[in-house]
Amino acid sequence: MLMKEYRICMPLTVEEYRIGQLYMISKHSLEQSERGEGVEVVQNEPYEDPTHGVGQFTEKRVYLNNKLPSWARAVVPKIFYVTEKAWNYYPHTITEYTCSFLPKFSIHIETKYEDNKGSNDNIFDNIERDDTTEVCFVDIAYDEIPERHYKESEDLRYFKSEKTSRGILKEDWRDTQDPIMCSYKLVTVKFEVWGLQTRVEQFVHKIIRDVLLLGHRQAFAWVDEWIDMTMEEVREYERVTQEATNKKIGSFPPAITISNTPLASCGPSSAPSTPLSTEAPDFLPAPKDLPRKKSAPETLTLPDTGRRGSSYRLPNLFFWPGSGQNE
Repeated sequence: MLMKEYRICMPLTVEEYRIGQLYMISKHSLEQSERGEGVEVVQNEPYEDPTHGVGQFTEKRVYLNNKLPSWARAVVPKIFYVTEKAWNYYPHTITEYTCSFLPKFSIHIETKYEDNKGSNDNIFDNIERDDTTEVCFVDIAYDEIPERHYKESEDLRYFKSEKTSRGILKEDWRDTQDPIMCSYKLVTVKFEVWGLQTRVEQFVHKIIRDVLLLGHRQAFAWVDEWIDMTMEEVREYERVTQEATNKKIGSFPPAITISNTPLASCGPSSAPSTPLSTEAPDFLPAPKDLPRKKSAPETLTLPDTGRRGSSYRLPNLFFWPGSGQNE
C-alpha cells in the first residue's frame, strides 16, 4: 500500500467549486468518451450515511479495453472496465476504484475542500496514516502536464477570466491570490502482487498526479462557462451530458435522482468524483518559455523473467488516490 496526500489550490471559493467540479467532470467525461470506450454512469442517487449524513452516491464504469496493449487484450475479457464508486458529502467526498479482473488492485481517495492555500496540516487527523506520508503540492499553472493533454486555451500562465477577472496566474500566485481554495486528497493505492507492488503503486501515483492536475486546471480554465450557473442548471447540464456520454459508448442513460435535503452549511448535495482520463485528442505543443516541473513518465518497466529490459505501457486512465511498500 502506498499513501500520499495531494493539495491542489485554485483561485476559487469552495462554494463556487461545488458547481465548477460538476461541470468539469461532465464535460471532461464527454470529451474523453468514444464508441465502446469511456465513462458510463450506472447509478446516481441520494445516499445517507450514519457518520457523514446526507449526500449523493454515484457508480460509474470506465471502459478501457481498446486502451490496453495488444497482448493484454488477448487475455482480458472483451468488455473490460474499472468500477468507480463515489460518496459525496460536499465538502467531503470518498471515491473508490476497483477492477474485477485485478482483484488485488484498488484506489481509495478521501477528499476535503477548504478556503485556504493548502496550509491545514491536520485536515485528515481522523484518518489513520503514517507520519511519513508524503504531501505533494500540485500547481495548476506551472506543473508540467503530458504534451498530449495540452491546450493553449487551458494554459493558466496566460489565461484570464473575463467574468471573474481572475488570472493571469504568476509564479507566486498562491501567496497573493484572493479568493483561494484547496482540494486536499488523501490517496491510497494498493497492488498486492509480490515483486511488482512497490513499482506499480509508485507509477500509478504518478499517473494520478497528472490527472488531478489536468482536471483542476480545466475547472478554472472553463470558469466563464459555469460561473453563472445555478445548481439546478448544472444538474441539467450533467443529465444531458451523461446521456450523451452513455450514448457515445453505446449504453442507456441512467435514471438520476437528486436529494432535496440540503447538507449542513453547504447547500444541496452533489456527486463529484475526479474524472478518469482516457486518450485525449491531439493538442498544440506546450510553450517552452516558462519553467515547468516534470510530469509522470510515459512507460513503466516491469521485471520479465524471459526478457530483460521489457516495458509495459500502462493506459493513462488510473488516477486517484501508504506508508508501507511491501514487496
